[in-house]
This record gives sequence, C-alpha cells and structure tokens, in this order.
Amino acid sequence: MDYTYGLTMGLHTLAALVWVGGMFFAHVILRPALGDLEPQQRLALWRQVLPRFFVWVWLSVVVLLVTGYGVLLVGYRGGFAGGPTHVDIMQMTGLVMMGLYVQLFFGPWQGFKRAFAAGDVAKAVEYQTRIRHIVTINLILGMATIFIGTVGSLLGT
Repeated sequence: MDYTYGLTMGLHTLAALVWVGGMFFAHVILRPALGDLEPQQRLALWRQVLPRFFVWVWLSVVVLLVTGYGVLLVGYRGGFAGGPTHVDIMQMTGLVMMGLYVQLFFGPWQGFKRAFAAGDVAKAVEYQTRIRHIVTINLILGMATIFIGTVGSLLGT
C-alpha cells in the first residue's frame, strides 16, 4: 500500500498549521497581551519573537510548495489538468500569502530591525504596524484557505 499521498498531505497540513496558527497566536493572543507594556518593551519582545517565527514560516513555505506541487506534478487527485476547484483556490491564495510574506520579510521586517537597532522607536512602531497589517491579511487568507481546502475536499469539488 502506498502511503505517499497521505504522508504528503499530512506534512502539507502541518506546515499550514504552523504558519497560520503562529499568525493567529501572535495577532489574536500575544499582541493584545502586550498592550500594557511600554512601546520599547513591546518592540524588544517582537524583536525576539519574530525571528524565531520567521524561521518556521520559511520552513513552512518550502514544505507547502514541495508537498503541494509535488502532489500535483505526480498526478494525484487529477494533477494540474484535472484537479478540483478548491485546489486551484488554495493554490492562488497560498501564492498570494507567500508573496505577501516575502514582501513583509524583505521590507518592513528589515526596516524594523534597522530602526530598533538605531533606537528609533517611532520608526520601529511604524514598521511594526506595517508588519501587523500584512499579518492580518495573511491570517484571513490562511484561515479562508484552510476552510476552503477542508470543505472543498469534503464536497469533492
């Protein structure tokens, strides 16, 4: 019995869980809990938290691309030509999310690090706000993608 498809989809799901779950935790739980801290303390915490999270996001992006396109290239579930609509939607939203993440990492995140190192709290807060906005969009897209992927596979569309 070939377990390749099941194992591949298990890894794909775990990678999505790490990325989207991490965004959910950071945005919905950690960020509000930091509200009582002074801006410098909040920024210092984010400066410690985000690099650790970004390592896992990069790993998740690689796993998502390898497992997602691996399944399509091998031809499981119809491959590129005969795949269901929900897979096309997941592919589109996933690529948008990855594009936004790359922009976040090489744009606002690099600016945040420079501003924080220079002690420019106002500029660091500005970059942190940009990061939060991108994370908000990606969180919404990620949750929608997971929902569509799950429901689509249940409906067989």
